Amino acid sequence: MTTWESYFLSHQQGRSTNSNMGILSQLSIIYLLWTTAVFCQYEDYDFGDEYDEPDHQHPYYFNSNPSAQAEVPHFPFPVECARECFCPPEFPLSMYCDHRKLKTIPNIPAHVQQLYLQNNDIEAVPAGPFTNVTILREINLSFNKIKSHLIDRGVFAKLSNLVQLHLQHNELDQFPFPLPSSLERLLLGFNKISQLPGIALDGLPNITMLDLCNNFLDDSALKGNHFSVMNNLMQLNLCNNKLQTMPPSLPSSLMYLSLENNSISYIPENYFSKLPKIIALRMSHNNLQNIPRNTFINLQNLLELNLGHNKLKQVFYVPRSLQHLYIEDNDIEMINVTLMCPSIDPMNINQLTYIRVDQNKLTAPISTYAFFCFPHIRTIYYGEQNSNANKSTQIRTAVFRRLLTPEEYDEIEDDHETQDQETEEEHEAENNYFFPHFW
Repeated sequence: MTTWESYFLSHQQGRSTNSNMGILSQLSIIYLLWTTAVFCQYEDYDFGDEYDEPDHQHPYYFNSNPSAQAEVPHFPFPVECARECFCPPEFPLSMYCDHRKLKTIPNIPAHVQQLYLQNNDIEAVPAGPFTNVTILREINLSFNKIKSHLIDRGVFAKLSNLVQLHLQHNELDQFPFPLPSSLERLLLGFNKISQLPGIALDGLPNITMLDLCNNFLDDSALKGNHFSVMNNLMQLNLCNNKLQTMPPSLPSSLMYLSLENNSISYIPENYFSKLPKIIALRMSHNNLQNIPRNTFINLQNLLELNLGHNKLKQVFYVPRSLQHLYIEDNDIEMINVTLMCPSIDPMNINQLTYIRVDQNKLTAPISTYAFFCFPHIRTIYYGEQNSNANKSTQIRTAVFRRLLTPEEYDEIEDDHETQDQETEEEHEAENNYFFPHFW
């Protein structure tokens, strides 16, 4: 063989080897991208869709612990899926069985982490379908017909990785028990629950959010220290129940408290002394007649306070951190700014920007002293006032708007806010500043 022939042959072999290596490299890249998608799908999925929350709501997983995350398995081949459901290839850890008129829970493959069964006709939760489940983290059984006595005892408790359980809009008349200690978010709104067994709450040390709105809870159901042991609880929703007094022994970790639509008539003066982290408090549609002047003096993180639709006759001290105050539909005849702001501290300026005072008994606008106490005030919504039982009146202007500095205007533009004329409906929408169910 000549030198030239040897060179040509070795060159051809090199080209073949390089070609094979190129194909292998491309396959490796494709496999790597697919594996990344599998690992990342849990992080990318939006868990808030079913609960209708604003974009600025805090994440649900307040206490996420990377070391406690269930190990995500590899799936080099198509994974199993119940025939009644849908398992999208891009989210192989999720199984969608919602809106399918199901009456029973299908068998759940062992690899599933998110199970969506909302909006069906399911009445029972037997243990059978969950037999092989080991890494399930979220179950959504909302908007079904589940009854307490048809939930197999311990069916949820064995799910040691479960962090989120949706059971709202069902026919539960008892608090589900037992539940796994790993649980962080428990949604039980719109049921018929009338009792809260202390032993059930004792076993939930990691709960950050508990929703019990729209049930049949009264003061007797909350006696004792039910919530005090929940040291990680940040959000408690008790709206639309039958409470006549403030819930006792709340944990100091609490940040959001929803008590709308109850029959609460007073707030003990030192009630919030042990709840310094409260950011938002909603108590509209109750029977409050008087707020002790310093009730909120310790709430140095409070941003939203909603006491609308009560029977208040005068205002109260406003924490310097407060930004949005709702006291509409009360019996207030005059806004005493001195009660709201007893002193001015140039080094610690009040942050109040919005006040809603319509449907009270005001006959004159708020004193201009308010603008010294609250230099960030942008809007005071007066609307119509109830001057007497048969007639409503309107103050000089329904909405006061302070002219903004160029810097403030730029800030509003950056936040996509608007300076258009506001209607009463728009103010009602602004009432949802944090979150519906807390929000």
